Amino acid sequence: MMAVSSACRDANKMGADAGKYVRYTPEQVEALERLYHECPKPSSLRRQQLIRECPILSNIEPKQIKVWFQNRRCREKQRNESSRLLAVNRKLTAMNKLLMEENDRLQKQVGQLVYENSYFRQQTQNAATLATTDTSCESVVTSGQQQATSQRPPKDASPAGLVSIAEETLTEFLSKATGTAVEWIQMPGMKPGPDSIGIIAISHGCTGVAARACGLVSLEPTRVAEILKDRLSWYRDCRAVDVMNVMSTANGGTIELLYLQLYALTTLAPARDFWLMRYTSLLEDGSVVICERSLNNTQNGPSIPSVQHFVRAEILPSGYFIRPCEGGGSIIHIVDHMDLEPWRVPEVLRPLYESSTLLAQRTTMAALRQLRQISQEMSQPNVAGFGRRPAALRGFSQRLSKGFNEAVNGFMDDGWSMMDGDGIDDVTLLVNSSPSKMMGVNQFYNNEFPSVGTAMLCARASMLLQNVPPAVLLRFLREHRSEWADSGIDAYAAAAVKAAPCAIPVARTGCVGGQVILPLAHTIENEEFMEVVRLENLGHYREDMFMPGDIFLLQLCSGVDENAVGACAELIFAPIDASFSDDAPLLPSGFRIIPIDSSKDVSSPKCTLDLTSALEVGSTGNKALGDNNGSGSGKSVMTIAFQFAFEIHLQESVASMARQYVRSIISSVQRVASALSPSRFGSLNGFPLSPGTPEAQMLARWICQSYRFYLGVKLLKPNNEGGDSVLKSLWHHSDAILCCSLKALPVFTFANQAGLDMIETTLIALQDITLEKIFDEQGRKTLFTELPQIMQQGFICLQGGICISSMGRPISYERAVAWKVFNEAEDAQCMCFMFINWSFV
Repeated sequence: MMAVSSACRDANKMGADAGKYVRYTPEQVEALERLYHECPKPSSLRRQQLIRECPILSNIEPKQIKVWFQNRRCREKQRNESSRLLAVNRKLTAMNKLLMEENDRLQKQVGQLVYENSYFRQQTQNAATLATTDTSCESVVTSGQQQATSQRPPKDASPAGLVSIAEETLTEFLSKATGTAVEWIQMPGMKPGPDSIGIIAISHGCTGVAARACGLVSLEPTRVAEILKDRLSWYRDCRAVDVMNVMSTANGGTIELLYLQLYALTTLAPARDFWLMRYTSLLEDGSVVICERSLNNTQNGPSIPSVQHFVRAEILPSGYFIRPCEGGGSIIHIVDHMDLEPWRVPEVLRPLYESSTLLAQRTTMAALRQLRQISQEMSQPNVAGFGRRPAALRGFSQRLSKGFNEAVNGFMDDGWSMMDGDGIDDVTLLVNSSPSKMMGVNQFYNNEFPSVGTAMLCARASMLLQNVPPAVLLRFLREHRSEWADSGIDAYAAAAVKAAPCAIPVARTGCVGGQVILPLAHTIENEEFMEVVRLENLGHYREDMFMPGDIFLLQLCSGVDENAVGACAELIFAPIDASFSDDAPLLPSGFRIIPIDSSKDVSSPKCTLDLTSALEVGSTGNKALGDNNGSGSGKSVMTIAFQFAFEIHLQESVASMARQYVRSIISSVQRVASALSPSRFGSLNGFPLSPGTPEAQMLARWICQSYRFYLGVKLLKPNNEGGDSVLKSLWHHSDAILCCSLKALPVFTFANQAGLDMIETTLIALQDITLEKIFDEQGRKTLFTELPQIMQQGFICLQGGICISSMGRPISYERAVAWKVFNEAEDAQCMCFMFINWSFV
């Protein structure tokens, strides 16, 4: 009897356990997997609905299904994390291998330099000893070199001769890429690491300009080779690549004869072209080598006559060494080595053609960035910007850059012809009415507006700028369009794109509106970004049509990073139709600012509007900001090009309008550049903040004294409350400090570095921002309620809230203090705000 009772208890226990957990059948697991992909995190109601909809799950409790989904999410998270860590480990392993190879190369270079140093020291001592007894050493050495040169067998343009040149080019290229044939030094500002673009170096003491890069990309070598050989897809300065002849070699390689044209960066210098040979070969370990060099008459190679408006330059052995990486991807070595004939340009521009840093920025690094961008797009195919595919946006950026380069160069074979000037040579006008050029524009017009002989006009100019950081100037031009643009011209340019050719509008006073910048896409390193700019309240009427009040521009911006040494800053934009069609015509206009440093590739510090770093006055005078070696921020050349579509019979009127417009832009840029120059900060509330002036120190002392009077504590540390260090300490204060006027509508007059960073503006642009613009609606209500109390009591403490930067980004702050600033005579000068522990949301 007892045995029967025990058996019953065991049976009941097994039944209870079975009710707590039911093993899933393969069919149930398959059904749950399908449901998981539809909804990985279902709610309680959703789980009950799943049980009702799937009879196969009817014997499972909802709680058990909840646990299954939790475990499934956890497993997926673990798999994703494991995959990510494996990928990071592979990347670090490859980077470690690359760094070890680079270290070995540097060790060899050091050893070679030590040997050369001792050898030349020995030669110098011997020369000093033999100087009085033998004066024929130089002639003997020279004759020996000439004899060795004369014994070198000449090459010809036959297949055998080209193969011989190709093999020599391959050897020389590999010695530059992985050896010590060129003395490479690390490019200023480029630190290698797992998340960096790569190891970037520039040449030191070699013929011409040279740059070298080593990096990792998650693409197979053959795919990398395919991308790099397609220069037109990534090299913005490339105008044309024509393959003149192709031949195969016995080892499976390919030799191509190419004619290459590069755009000129500015209107002040001619473009460059090259006649070169490209050799592609596959090594036994799966590596791909693409090397190239110029062919010239000294090698008895094929040549073509010089082309008008081009200067024949030379590419010395250069190319790409692409090795397969364990676990997938490639390790790539890039070498660019050119002789750009600097003596063929004006002397002031020669540093542009003698700068290896500029070559690295515009050519070598551009190749690596293209590979990384395509790699990311392939690994994340569903990531899109503004509802469009990244590849499509990349196509738009290429078209904007190409269109701007065409406008800057104005080649005759593109249909451009120069118009007669008005006696002043500051602005050049070109007109283009060729059918091939205007076909796209005419086809895009609405059918109801037939083409009536539309033409294009380009107004362009170049100017030299002194001691102004290109990145700072470009940011100002981007953020404050109303400072230089004309609303009537904007409406005119938009009308040419939105409808049919139109008459010249008359700029109306009072119609200037604001601009709203809508981010669209950016590259991996954020060195270039694309955006849509909405210009508000620029309505324009015609008798036969109506233009809406807002105008849209597609804008490309690059070079705004002050740390990018030698980088070219560009702001290129074009009016777009609301449809944003891929085949929409683009008439790009804009600015290009290129730094010209007489020291070429010498490192320069980060350029910021640091007021106080310029206040150290010694026996040598004022030390200007960024004056690392007494050279200041250096020179830069700005190129401006604006394009317009018009009816052919209005050519003279449009030409006059365009000429005056570009001249007004030049005047505005000169004014802004002067204000942004580190040696001239303009004036804030009547106090000039140029280096060493007592007025700047006086304002800083008033701010600190007023703060201590009203709040009873010191704003700065005790050791910084006196002498010339007040303004410097205030400028570097960690909290954002901003001063505004005492007008009915307060306007900002001064900010420290943290304040400028918070508002995302510059000192000169700060004076166009009113106090109410930086607060949200709730903040404005609180502020204007408390303003009378500030004036009466002298200070107020505000609770944390939200501010808005000039770029529209929300900023949170823990708390804020506002106080009235007075001078020694106790006269109120301004209001000061301090935002504590702020950060972008």
